Amino acid sequence: MEKIYQGKTKDVYSLGDNQILLQFKDDVTGENGVFDPGANTVGLTIEGAGRSGLKMTTYFFEVLNKLGIPTHFISSDIDKVQMIVKDAKVFGKGLEVICRYRAVGSFLRRYAAYCQEGQALDSFVEVTIKDDERGDPVISEDALAMLGLLSHEQYQELKDLTKKICGIVKDELAKKGLELYDIKLEFGHDKTNNQIILIDEISGGNMRVYKDGQYVAPLELEKLFLS
Repeated sequence: MEKIYQGKTKDVYSLGDNQILLQFKDDVTGENGVFDPGANTVGLTIEGAGRSGLKMTTYFFEVLNKLGIPTHFISSDIDKVQMIVKDAKVFGKGLEVICRYRAVGSFLRRYAAYCQEGQALDSFVEVTIKDDERGDPVISEDALAMLGLLSHEQYQELKDLTKKICGIVKDELAKKGLELYDIKLEFGHDKTNNQIILIDEISGGNMRVYKDGQYVAPLELEKLFLS
């Protein structure tokens, strides 16, 4: 295996033949020792976080694949905390797509003059560019097109896919009495056919979930959801 990238929460290895191995780590994003799925720095290390994230990710990707939604997922090994995926090319240097159902996190910090904490949002989709130095700024559809990162047609496809995928995740969580407030996804192009596919992970580390109005931490979320 050739190590090609050392990420915040995963290390990435090339397996050849357009396949990649992701090694999940126990590091999670946050600031000042507090977990935050929207943060662009590693905030803390939680023992078992990698395994927990992979278990949830495997569950959701298997559901999506069965529904015919394009993803990079091929297989996973929970014991080794590894996932094998299709090689994908990101947009620019990477984009993150957030779907928001409630006003919390950075949305609340930006728009607190116009909304209340926890206020319902209608599957609000926004895109940020992955740029640690500049704090992962939000970018508009027009700017994405003008900078050559996404065409207007690709943006609409990405937005539609995001709403569909997040709706499925939200419904799955609701079966266990859990409410999804927001979730962060990543997409790329399948290198074999250039199709837009869901990449990265779907776990407690990239979503905010509440139960009976109380925030559920990532490891606790996995236990509640997969029990």
